[in-house]
Amino acid sequence: MKCVKIEEKRKLVTSTIEKPESKDGRVVIKVEASGICGSDIHYWESGEPKGLVMGHEFAGTVVDVGDRKDLQVGDKVTGLPTSPCGECRACKSGNGHYCRSTWAHAVGLTLENPGAYAEYTTCRSDLVRKLPDVVSFDEGAMVEPTAVALHASNLADIKVGSKVLVIGGGIIGLMACEFAKLEGASYVAMVETNEKRGKKAVAVGKADEWFDALQEDTIEKLVARSDGGFDIVFDCCGNSAAVSEAILATRPGGKIILVGVSTEPVTIPTVVTVMGEISMIGAIAYTEQEFDTCIGLIASKKLNVKKYVDEVIRLDEANEAFVRLTSGKDDAVKIIFHPNM
Repeated sequence: MKCVKIEEKRKLVTSTIEKPESKDGRVVIKVEASGICGSDIHYWESGEPKGLVMGHEFAGTVVDVGDRKDLQVGDKVTGLPTSPCGECRACKSGNGHYCRSTWAHAVGLTLENPGAYAEYTTCRSDLVRKLPDVVSFDEGAMVEPTAVALHASNLADIKVGSKVLVIGGGIIGLMACEFAKLEGASYVAMVETNEKRGKKAVAVGKADEWFDALQEDTIEKLVARSDGGFDIVFDCCGNSAAVSEAILATRPGGKIILVGVSTEPVTIPTVVTVMGEISMIGAIAYTEQEFDTCIGLIASKKLNVKKYVDEVIRLDEANEAFVRLTSGKDDAVKIIFHPNM
């Protein structure tokens, strides 16, 4: 079957691999839609692991039910790409998203389980979710990133009237704005280096205002606009500049949610964190319940995720899409593959 693989740094190639079969009860899925994630961009930029077939945001139709007897061939599904062990303390407390095995065998993030940048993929049967008829395949592929933002929002514990800052206007940042407003935030600001994405966060998304991260007086403006600092700050970038900006823009006693992931060491002004007793909480993935909640929110139209889908493309257009998403000059935030198009 056709797929897209990592060949080297910043280079994806169209290739072929064997069509997957059901092993260990896994469900085989014909991929109808697969999204490009920020973590995929990290792999693309590093060029490692070579040969990886990415794609952990997906929706499709069942072609082999595996050991899920409640499924039928042709069912519309999505799934959690993770691989929690089910036996450790984290899993038994309902927090399998930070089980040490969560990413060990993950779909699209490991060589042993090729992802949805292909015509077919597989998913652990207990993690497959049926999609309501009213949810399109493209919306189904958006459940996973939406769940990441919901988890971050739940950790933030946003109150009615809270002032919220989101750093980074990618899809996670935009969905964080969505949840901030749903939770009753009175003011949501976005910080971006890309002017087009910043404007999009206001015009299409839920941000009330955006600020240019490259301007020298941005911190001063943010603190003034929030009357002394934000109650909650979501860092959806992960680099030193973004985390430092988050610290400086948070009010004393406020909270920072670290959603962005950096593959490099991060240097931050900890003295500000200490003096202001600012809480910093890491956020990774989501619980199964949060994933299911997002399916419901999308099905009920309480969340409109389709507005963030900028383009639908073929697999052989993959590398151009990654270049577009990292150009810093384009407003695109979510590009989706239709592998069988």
